[in-house]
Amino acid sequence: MLPTLTLAFIFNYIDRTSVGFAALTMNHDVGLTATEFGWGAGILFVGYCFFEIPSNLALQRFGARRWLSRIMITWGLASALTAFVVGPYSFYAARFLLGVAEAGFFPGAAYLVAAWFPAQYRTRALATLALAVPLSSVIGGPFSVLLLEMNGICSLRGWQWMFLVQGLPACILGIVALLTLRDHPKDAHWLTAAERDALISMLNAEPRKHAITSLLGALTDARVLLLAAIQFGFVVSSYGVGIWLPIILEGHGLKILAVGFTSAIPYICATIGMLLWARHVDRGGSKTANLAASCFLAAAGLLTSVLAESFIPSFIGLTLALIGVTAARAIFWTIPAGFLSGVAAAGGLAFINSVGALGGFAGPFTLGWLKDLTGSFNTGLVVLACLGSISAILTLALRLLMRQETDH
Repeated sequence: MLPTLTLAFIFNYIDRTSVGFAALTMNHDVGLTATEFGWGAGILFVGYCFFEIPSNLALQRFGARRWLSRIMITWGLASALTAFVVGPYSFYAARFLLGVAEAGFFPGAAYLVAAWFPAQYRTRALATLALAVPLSSVIGGPFSVLLLEMNGICSLRGWQWMFLVQGLPACILGIVALLTLRDHPKDAHWLTAAERDALISMLNAEPRKHAITSLLGALTDARVLLLAAIQFGFVVSSYGVGIWLPIILEGHGLKILAVGFTSAIPYICATIGMLLWARHVDRGGSKTANLAASCFLAAAGLLTSVLAESFIPSFIGLTLALIGVTAARAIFWTIPAGFLSGVAAAGGLAFINSVGALGGFAGPFTLGWLKDLTGSFNTGLVVLACLGSISAILTLALRLLMRQETDH
């Protein structure tokens, strides 16, 4: 299950963020300004946000296996469609459609992980799934720039080939998921009866203090609202840096091929950092304290990248920022699973992710707009650092709230 979901999420993230590599040549061909590109890169998350809760409620109705398969196939087709944009408005439409098609994938996968993995293994399971974020850039950067080299083959531009080729694997994985995933341990033919009973007993025995089981209860709970705001803050940094990193590196004088391979380095470091951090949390580290620390690290890294006067220290700062936001993503999703169940889990996780996903719009757009306004990425990176710090502070507030509820 985890290899299938993780591989799907790798291509999910590649199809979202490889547009940053396409921009190296596409923006000139299509005639996009930095603001227009930032708007189009981010508008994906508007479609994602509006359809997130309906998608996850449909997932609970039709089953995770069928619905996640549908999501994968339709987003692969929508990603390939981006190859045929001819101007800013068709670019906006293609990206919005991709967001609609993708809606519900990650919270649906997190919902499935919560249905399968007992609490003592859940952080590592979610960290394995979240590996897709840094790995997508480790793989996607070099892969994307090599596809750009196909420029002119069959009268297509390199960036058109990139969208076409990268959309296909999601469709194939959708079919694989339909054949291999199972909604619950009781449906898994590869487990013996004793293994199924043992796993179901562990899941049923988990304590859930102050558990929420209704959709309305989830959408009005203070913990859910705080989590949505926290995720918004660090997702702004994740997508702001992720989408614009190729252009930022090109601004330091790197050639296109060098940009593709250099951009993989921060994500290799983020992969290692996230796995070590997740293991620490699973061995007894406080989830909320470590989430706050990861958000503070992201903010400090962004500020370092701005204050540095040369490429190497600036690059180190961006690497630290990506380690922070990647670790935050893995730790974050273990928290709501502790007090949401049933329809509240499906709707609550989707609500949290939909609000957080707006950060995927705000990050790329803010950096693009401020780049056109000031001529530099520095102001935008400072804004992202401030939002990361706010996420850390809100996490500490959540920690206090959860302690108070436990005492009662």
